Amino acid sequence: MPRDYTVEARRRVGPAQKRIGSLIELLSVEHPDAKIALRFDSDVELLIAVMLSAQTTDVNVNRVTERLFRKYHCPEDYLAVPIEDLEQDVYETGFYHQKARSIRGSMRMLVDEFGGRVPRTIQELVRLPGVARKTANVVAAELGEAQGIVVDTHVRRLAQRLGLTREQDPVKIERDLIKLVPREQWRLFPHLLIWHGRHVCAARRPACERCVVSDLCPASRV
Repeated sequence: MPRDYTVEARRRVGPAQKRIGSLIELLSVEHPDAKIALRFDSDVELLIAVMLSAQTTDVNVNRVTERLFRKYHCPEDYLAVPIEDLEQDVYETGFYHQKARSIRGSMRMLVDEFGGRVPRTIQELVRLPGVARKTANVVAAELGEAQGIVVDTHVRRLAQRLGLTREQDPVKIERDLIKLVPREQWRLFPHLLIWHGRHVCAARRPACERCVVSDLCPASRV
């Protein structure tokens, strides 16, 4: 039977529970400026920016919202224009029909049920049209206390490479991470993985030779 180098690599670096503290410490030193890349000045702008970020880059979203947020300032503004206008305003982010409908629906609910303010809890946020758990996690963490751990493509990839999970489903990955990461680090941890994923641990060519956590990463030893 051929050797399972993945299992062997996991064994050599040790269990995730014993590595997580060092991983967070090293990545925090390596990426001291790790934070959300989306630009916003209010809770409503944050919600909309995160909704628009699906299936596109943060750079693209920031380019679109720079114009969008000059035109719209409160939930009522998004409800006062024809849907076609809003679709045109968010067109460059892709999936603009669905995104415009979701924004309109969310703004309507904010006005009707939340006094025009963005709710702070995951349970309330996921009731908004177009807001799934990942979006709710981002918004809740940025507006107050993180109630979960954001799992995007970078977090998923690095959590798997670092041997923090064997799951593929984002919900199951989040459950594994919640068991490992101290609650006070729930907001910071995904930012660290996202920054490391963008600058070092790329999907196709991870730069293991300059990775500060390579000694703690089973993927670098396979």
